Amino acid sequence: MADFDPRIPYNGLPDLPPNLDVETPRILKRCLEARVALEGLKTAGGLIPSQNVLINSIPLREAKDSSAIENIVTTDDKLYHHAAAEEGDADPATKETLRYRTALFEGFGDIQSRPISTATAVKICRTIRAIDIDVRATPGTALRSSVSGDIIYTPPEGVTLLRDKLGNWESYLNGNTDIDPLIRMAIGHYQFEAIHPFTDGNGRTGRALNILYLVDQGLLEIPVLYLSRYIIENKDDYYRLLRDVTEFGAWEPWIIYMLTAIEDTAKWTKAKIIAIKSLMDHTRDYISTVNPKIYSHELVELVFAQPYCRIGHLTGSGIAQRKTASRYLKSLIDIGVLSETQIGREKFFVHPKFLQLLMADVNKFKLYGPSVTNIPGPN
Repeated sequence: MADFDPRIPYNGLPDLPPNLDVETPRILKRCLEARVALEGLKTAGGLIPSQNVLINSIPLREAKDSSAIENIVTTDDKLYHHAAAEEGDADPATKETLRYRTALFEGFGDIQSRPISTATAVKICRTIRAIDIDVRATPGTALRSSVSGDIIYTPPEGVTLLRDKLGNWESYLNGNTDIDPLIRMAIGHYQFEAIHPFTDGNGRTGRALNILYLVDQGLLEIPVLYLSRYIIENKDDYYRLLRDVTEFGAWEPWIIYMLTAIEDTAKWTKAKIIAIKSLMDHTRDYISTVNPKIYSHELVELVFAQPYCRIGHLTGSGIAQRKTASRYLKSLIDIGVLSETQIGREKFFVHPKFLQLLMADVNKFKLYGPSVTNIPGPN
């Protein structure tokens, strides 16, 4: 914009809605395609009897990549292990990544009783950062290029102004029902990042809010859209298009980018869920055939809901008492479904085939038993 200078606090950040048409033919076409993809994802999610299987898996991948965008890097193995161990002695990056998942779940609970708000954002950011953070009250925040070190953006300053801008952001998200919620989400995400209300954690908070907003608007049932996958694969475009809105008011390319991200990741997540359902069905058939004495529907669901399983998971779920639970898990090792690993003082029963499927970008797995045939899921 004409009055934008990256070195000066952008107190002139325009309020929403944008002063131009945000329902161009190109945007509406992308919006329709994204809606169809989200509907397919909702339908696929209903194929899994226990939603804990999805809640305990896909949000961890979202947490990992959303954190990686901010250069907070951990591994899938560490995440799934420490999620089961409730963090334990995890390294700082893993702990912070797990807190993103916790924040997503807390936000999910929050929107059951109220719409997305500044209070939701504060709660999410506090959980991610594990400090009593609030809307910025002190000056001095500026974003710098990771390459040159030059200031590329200075967000607005002054707690009263920031809260006014956040109030306008809230009103736009929750009040402009004549604009499709997917378009509002894209616009609201830019605005939140431009306001930059916290000293740190804005990117992760904003991306968590995106997913929660889709749940709040009835476009998702649970927060299992793996949206950060697209963003991390197109990270340069993400930051360039955000800046182009600020400097040039280039809303259409930004909105189309976000709608494309939704469509792409909805299709990816749907394909992953269908593959998980195929593996669950195969595992259920295999266990009931090879060792019907230990088979139960609940046991199969548990080793998918807890890919790093402990005896306590079985006893806590009422599947079996401790001695019987131990026998069940060891029997699953004997037939090749689980493997045992010792991490520190704790013993875990790991579900390798499921973990491999979760971590892979392709959706194929080998059958249990002597066969090596691949069962394909949509890629």
